[in-house]
Amino acid sequence: MNSPKRYTVTCALPYANGPLHIGHLAGAYIPGDIYVRYLRAQNKDVLFICGSDEHGVPITIRAKKEGISPQQIVDKYHKMMKDSFQEFGITFDNFSGTSRPIHHQTASDFFTKMYHDGKFIEQVSEQLYDEKAKQFLADRFVTGTCPRCGYEEAYGDQCEKCGASLNATDLINPKSAITGTTPILKRTKHWFLPLDQYNDWLKEWIIKGHKIDWKTNVYGQCKSWIDEGLKPRAVTRDLDWGIPVPLKGAEGKVLYVWFDAPIGYISASKEWAERQGKNWEPYWKDKDTKLIHFIGKDNIVFHCIIFPVMLKAHGEYILPENVPANEFLNLEGKKLSTSKNWAVWLHEYLVDFKGKQDVLRYVITANAPETKDNNFSWKDFQTRNNSELVGIFGNFINRVVVLTQKYYGGIVPAATHYEVIDQEVLDTLKTFPEKISQAIEHFHFREAQIEMLNLARMGNKYLADEEPWKLIKTEPERVKTILNVALQIAAALIPLSKPFLPFTSQKLKDLLQLENDLNWYDPKEGNLLPAGHKIGKAILLFDKIEDEEIQAQLDKLASTKKANEAAAKKEVAPQKEIIEFEDFAKLDLRTAEILEAERIPKSDKLLKFKVDTGIDQRTIVSGIAKQFQPEELIGKKVCIVANLKPRKLRGVMSEGMILMTEDKEGKIVFIEPEEPVQNGNFLQ
Repeated sequence: MNSPKRYTVTCALPYANGPLHIGHLAGAYIPGDIYVRYLRAQNKDVLFICGSDEHGVPITIRAKKEGISPQQIVDKYHKMMKDSFQEFGITFDNFSGTSRPIHHQTASDFFTKMYHDGKFIEQVSEQLYDEKAKQFLADRFVTGTCPRCGYEEAYGDQCEKCGASLNATDLINPKSAITGTTPILKRTKHWFLPLDQYNDWLKEWIIKGHKIDWKTNVYGQCKSWIDEGLKPRAVTRDLDWGIPVPLKGAEGKVLYVWFDAPIGYISASKEWAERQGKNWEPYWKDKDTKLIHFIGKDNIVFHCIIFPVMLKAHGEYILPENVPANEFLNLEGKKLSTSKNWAVWLHEYLVDFKGKQDVLRYVITANAPETKDNNFSWKDFQTRNNSELVGIFGNFINRVVVLTQKYYGGIVPAATHYEVIDQEVLDTLKTFPEKISQAIEHFHFREAQIEMLNLARMGNKYLADEEPWKLIKTEPERVKTILNVALQIAAALIPLSKPFLPFTSQKLKDLLQLENDLNWYDPKEGNLLPAGHKIGKAILLFDKIEDEEIQAQLDKLASTKKANEAAAKKEVAPQKEIIEFEDFAKLDLRTAEILEAERIPKSDKLLKFKVDTGIDQRTIVSGIAKQFQPEELIGKKVCIVANLKPRKLRGVMSEGMILMTEDKEGKIVFIEPEEPVQNGNFLQ
């Protein structure tokens, strides 16, 4: 597509079940933001869309874990993610969410049109069912061994190790993520998208149409799936959290999250258009619009095969022009893991490195996993900041501004005569917008950022070679020309650094006291800072990062690693001595309900509970004050030892014991009845 009228750019919808980490930024959001900022610097018509994915199984898993509703999880993490994106300068036109009414309506309408057009097939199939939990298991509620690579922790929809797209029934030794039991197969009815009917079309569209312009990792994955032959994929699920299937006879079923989520790009565009008083349709239906999806490699199959088939089957929408997916970013040589806390969390980074958002943007782009997995290390983070941002970019700007203030009171001097070296530098300067453009247009953001830094590097070399601080006494007219040329380089860095270092670009613009934004190609025109223009006084654009700051981060990771190793090595306590049945029969184990909970004064460990045992109301003291807030436990059903001899703790008589255990991460977990029961029931 040549010279599109407009661009629609999307970034993968992150699950609203936890905070963001550096892997998220590296996978989709910084590349997407660089691309969009580049387009906007050319005054292109671009719509940049994202939002939180609020219907995935990870949401319900997190909700169960925290004992709150899925909507409460969504609201909590949607705000946290939105704030993090804003703090790091990710300039979405709209950051929406898939639990909003406008999305429910859009997804329902999309499904209904495809249904009435005969685009689905209805099948009764066998799906995995958890007898203990009494529910069908959606993909992410099942883990097991990948049939392709043997990875033992694959999910029911995808193996995160080899990238294979799976169905839950493909897994070897499947287990329920809810109860840990082995599920059974049970028959259920669902609607399927017949991907096999689009196999030939996908061969034509992807294998022939995008072999050259799509990244090799993306093209390779797509070709592999297509060559193996696609199978129908269910677009509905047996769940109670999601968008209800808008059909009679589909009660208790919702739209599959990977059917509903990408439609979120469309609903978010509608929401933006309503707010701005604009028409959303040209951004999705006009063939003069270029649609680009920025994603991580785990989303390739959904954005390159499933969603395009949905768009094709619907019939009213344009198809993605490119899907520049990145691979994974590791941390200190190990795979990022949210469950093991092996991550650099964005909200924590903002506290530890206040005002250094651009440093992280820069380092992540420098190590971008564009074609293969790459690594983030704290030592590299420090080196790149101190050597490249401080030593090259910051040093050049500081020297230029300090010398201009010292010799000319901050007034841009007029060039008197251009030597050959001056003209060569100015001519080279004019080539940078095109060089960086070529890299960005091909989604080579690492290369583009290197070229941006090369411009500052050229400025440093120019000053070092010409040595204006030596010539000021013998050739003052020559110094005017040198500093004029150097200031043009400094000004050119404003638009050319903005996609990568937006906060620094704004600081530089303020420092050089430019009122209007510079266009991307203005450096080609020259004379960005005319003679007589006054600039501000020198400030440091970047600060050195000290060894102590890096050591603090390494210590934090070392502590995490130690805790993970301890958890992995934690042995089950040996069995105690054998008891007779009569000994066990003496225990009075009952169900009870917590009526009141409060901290015991002057104790940081003890909570005092008033519980209803079914036979009476009594006080029980438990040492879990560090793990729980009293108010969150009121109303909880628990199991207790009712006939334990009373014991005084911190002056409070405890008349029983609440039964608890620890999970694999060392977190205290209540032993509680799975079904609603009366207080006072015996444990069988």
